[in-house]
This record gives sequence, C-alpha cells and structure tokens, in this order.
Amino acid sequence: MLVHGYLGGSAQWQDQIAAFRGSHDVIAPDLPGFGGSNGLPGPARIAEFAGAMMDCLAGLGVRRFTLMGHSMGGMIAQEIAARHADRLDGLVLYGTGPLGLMPDRFEPIETSMARLEADGVAATADRISATWFRDGAAAPGHALASALGHQASPEAARNALAAMRDWDGRGALAEMRLRCRIIWGDQDRSYRWPQVASLWAGIADAELAVIPGASHAAHLEKPALFNALLRDFTSAD
Repeated sequence: MLVHGYLGGSAQWQDQIAAFRGSHDVIAPDLPGFGGSNGLPGPARIAEFAGAMMDCLAGLGVRRFTLMGHSMGGMIAQEIAARHADRLDGLVLYGTGPLGLMPDRFEPIETSMARLEADGVAATADRISATWFRDGAAAPGHALASALGHQASPEAARNALAAMRDWDGRGALAEMRLRCRIIWGDQDRSYRWPQVASLWAGIADAELAVIPGASHAAHLEKPALFNALLRDFTSAD
C-alpha cells in the first residue's frame, strides 16, 4: 500500500506501480479530499486519514500488507503502524518524520496556511510542489506533482495542514517492533536530517537509505534508484 502526502495523489506512484505490479498487488489510494477522491470530506486529524486507509484495505479484504507512506503519508503510516503493527509485513517511511510541525521546513506550516487562504489551492500547489524537487519547477516531475495538487479540495488542503500541525508521533516510535526502512533524499527541504535521524534512532533496528542528489520527491527524480531500494526491502518479505 502506497500512501501519498499533502497535495499528492495516487498518480504520483505511476513508476512504482509499473515496476511492482508484476510481482505485487499494489494499492495506491487517493486520500480523502485529494486526487480522484476530492469529493470526499478532508479529514482534520492524521488518525482519521489512517482510519480511511484501513477502511480501504478492509473493503479489499486485505489482512496483511507492506506499507509505505510519503511525507504526510508517512505520518499516516506511522499512525497505522502504531495501531496495527501485527498486520504489517514491513514499513517504509519515505521523506517524513515523527513530528507534524516539521522543524526547519522550507516555511512554517502557519505560513503555508495563511498563503493557502490568500492564494488558493492551485497557486499553493504550484509553489509548494516546486520545493519538492532539486531543480524546482524546472524538474521533469514537477508538472505531474503540481497538477495533482490542483485537484485537492480547498477544505482538504486547509484541514490537512491543521492535521499535520497537530500531530506528534514521537511517543509511539519506541513501541514499533517491525521491519522498517527509512528513505530520504539528501536535499529534502521539507524534512531535514534531524527529523529523519529521530525516526532512525527511535525505531528499533530501522534501516536508513539516503538517495543522493534528490529532494522531497525522490521517487519522481530518481525512480530507478528509488525502486531498487523498494525492491530490496520487499524481497525480504
């Protein structure tokens, strides 16, 4: 199961779906209020997003699964792992951290909230998604990321920022007893090294994979390397 982050959507995983559909059942939902699910109410709590993902799995009859969460999706994945570790074959936390306020983010969440209200969803998606790439808006993957962000409902865009701001998963890390790989682009401007290091230190026996020369959207910047790291992890399932 692949869980996207803020202003993302299931279509961002096209390279991963293509790479793994021959060997895995790949489940890549749109979070409520985002992408193709933009008609659904946007949750204001990370736990509500986690519940929606578990409802999705229940509807598909999936009992055990490997879970990957990106950015805000990594918070959702941590919430799921804290509650349902017995159902996970493995956990991949990608471009994320254990604290929703994201210290040293490219801008404070409160600033993002104010600019969202002033500028609207489309302009916010264009601006924020550019920070996810080493080459900014000139990066080949930026057009896709920006277009996905445009699909978010205004309610979902607002509520998700509040959900991240109010979430703190640090207390659950020590209780996670499962296979875990942390993936991080070394030029990520959203989740800086201290956040990643706290995940790595906080989850017993977690593995760390750093993608050089990549930012927050490493799966779009360097898909072959990213997929190789996933393949290596899932091959041990």
